[in-house]
Amino acid sequence: MSLKARITEDMKTAMKAKDAPRLAAIRLLLAAVKQKEVDERHELDDDATVAVIEKLTKQRKDSVTQYAAAGRQDLADAEQFEIAVLAAYLPEKMSREEIAATVAAAVAETGAKGPADMGRLMAVLKPRLAGKADMAEVSQRVKAALA
Repeated sequence: MSLKARITEDMKTAMKAKDAPRLAAIRLLLAAVKQKEVDERHELDDDATVAVIEKLTKQRKDSVTQYAAAGRQDLADAEQFEIAVLAAYLPEKMSREEIAATVAAAVAETGAKGPADMGRLMAVLKPRLAGKADMAEVSQRVKAALA
């Protein structure tokens, strides 16, 4: 079953259970996926769907920070709930050790030696780690490896 089909099934389940907050979060996700499909004029595969989910999650995390700074804990809690719903559709995250091993392997594979090679190294790592690791953390690991 594709990721998009699983999300659609979960939407139906949330409708039947009358779980309004979960239903709203899933509908928001499906709307973002459909918008991306319309923009790109083709159906998204699972990897592209994961990218949409990651983007929505990042937006929610930014919103939580802003709501908490403004003293609106009720809105921050609602965003946290949406993050939890979205996280169910993301692949399992890699451990720090696995990320470090992947970065080390990519450095050896590409022969990267210094900070000037960071772009080339990130281009190799991004397809391998997309959806499985926080790319900001990967970037920090690459900088440390090339320093």
